[in-house]
Amino acid sequence: TVFLAMDTYVELYKGGMISLSDFVQMKPDNDLLVHIIIRKQPMQMVYTSMRNQRTDFPVITCAFSEMNGEYRASIGARPARAILIRSEIAEGFAAFVADNAPTEGNIRGSAAYRTHLIKVLVERAMAELGGM
Repeated sequence: TVFLAMDTYVELYKGGMISLSDFVQMKPDNDLLVHIIIRKQPMQMVYTSMRNQRTDFPVITCAFSEMNGEYRASIGARPARAILIRSEIAEGFAAFVADNAPTEGNIRGSAAYRTHLIKVLVERAMAELGGM
C-alpha cells in the first residue's frame, strides 16, 4: 500500500521494468521479482490504517501522497489487492476515493463499513499533510 502511493517501479526477470500500479493489475504468473525501485523525488506522504484491536490485521489501510501537484491514495486490505486512485483536484478527493475503491466484506468488517473508513482515513491523511 505504501509503495503504491510513491513513484515505484518493479523489475521482473522476464517482464523487465514496469510501474508498480501496472504490476498490481497483472494476472498472477511465474515471473520473478528482481528489484523494487523507488524514484527519489520530493513528496509528502501519510500512511494510516484502521484495526479492530492494536495487534489485529487491519480492516483497511490508506497511504496518501502529494507529488508534483498530483494527489494519490492507495487503499489496501479491502480485502483485495491494493488499488491506486489519482487526481489533481484536492476538493472532494476523499469522497471520490471512497466512491471509486471497490470493497468487500469479511469477518473484520462489511463493505459499507470499509467504504466509510476509506473516506475518513483519506480526510485524516489530507489534514495531516497540511489541512488540504
